Amino acid sequence: MAKLIVMYRTPKDPAAFDRYYFSTHVPLAKKIPGVMKYEVNDGTVATPAGPAPHHLIAVIEFASLAALETALASPEGQAAAGDIANFADGGADLFFFEAKEA
Repeated sequence: MAKLIVMYRTPKDPAAFDRYYFSTHVPLAKKIPGVMKYEVNDGTVATPAGPAPHHLIAVIEFASLAALETALASPEGQAAAGDIANFADGGADLFFFEAKEA
């Protein structure tokens, strides 16, 4: 299994971010081939030291790293990646990796 983690830093207008993210970006991202699971935080993102500089964290699961890389290269993956600039004015960091149970 492989995971794509997208960490969205706090935007200028969190309510506008949420509206766009859930009404436009999520449906677009769910069209990416091979998405097995799509999760986001429910509520505030925190750290042991207090609030995090992130508004939203998405965790998207794929069958393998190869499937994830193929998905990101697909037209749907490119469309979703290109859409980030339309709403994430605080910036976003993307991480992907092969995952295993510890």
